[in-house]
Amino acid sequence: MHTKITYIIIITLSLLSITTQAQDDLLNELNNETKNTKQFDLPAFKAMQIGNLQSTKIADKGDLYLIVSHRFGTFKNGIDDFFGLDQANTKIQLAYSFWEGIQLSFSRDSFEKTYSGTAKVRLTKQSNQFPLNIVGYASADINSEIKKANYPSLKFGDRMTYTTQLLVSRRISKKLSLEIAPSFVRQNLQDLNFTGARTHNQILIGLGGRMKVSKRMSINLEYAYNFSKHENSKYNNPLTLGIDIETGGHVFQLLFSNARGSNDGAFLTKAQGDWSTGDISFGFNVVRVF
Repeated sequence: MHTKITYIIIITLSLLSITTQAQDDLLNELNNETKNTKQFDLPAFKAMQIGNLQSTKIADKGDLYLIVSHRFGTFKNGIDDFFGLDQANTKIQLAYSFWEGIQLSFSRDSFEKTYSGTAKVRLTKQSNQFPLNIVGYASADINSEIKKANYPSLKFGDRMTYTTQLLVSRRISKKLSLEIAPSFVRQNLQDLNFTGARTHNQILIGLGGRMKVSKRMSINLEYAYNFSKHENSKYNNPLTLGIDIETGGHVFQLLFSNARGSNDGAFLTKAQGDWSTGDISFGFNVVRVF
């Protein structure tokens, strides 16, 4: 009995030590913002996503990230659904780095009941010898919401969406970071009644930026232009405005966007909101490192 209690105490203390170390790492990054540190020694972005768009940040080796994302309904319905709060999509993601510069993740999003697996690989890091951070990113999404009863010839592969991105960022100064993200999205299902005149293959360019406004806060902006969007498509190009708030081992991201999906394929190609008519949604990400 005493041996079991001893094991439990040792395991508990070990987990607390790991969590404290991860929090200290994030706090050290935060404290370095105010020190005489070269901008390329600091990460261009503090979270894995600028808002919805993937950033060049990769978890350090051995770090586990829990990312909880909520996307609410549109504001335009007003008090009827409490400005969208009655219509929430939730995504839970775990990201881990087994090797330095390589990150793997798995998530489940209630938007289209989507399961996703992703991989991020750092190709280069900004330094005094090289001006850019370059990261390769790929994701595979499984849409489990589609019913075979509605599509008798449906195959498992039809549920798949693949996204590939080259993420290129630069920390211009201690306050300003910018990113460009050439993107390719492959959607296997091609039923016009379901897809709204989308094509199998779509090419996009994502643009994003982060401006520090205080030691613990930044304003983020991102946009993606879809070169392959059909002229009669019911979907719009995604535009997201966000605020990052850094607190120890957490990063809180508050978002306003015309896209409700959190996974890459949905965010990039299925934004149905329209900023010009006030058809936007509120959302947030909570990023926790262990």
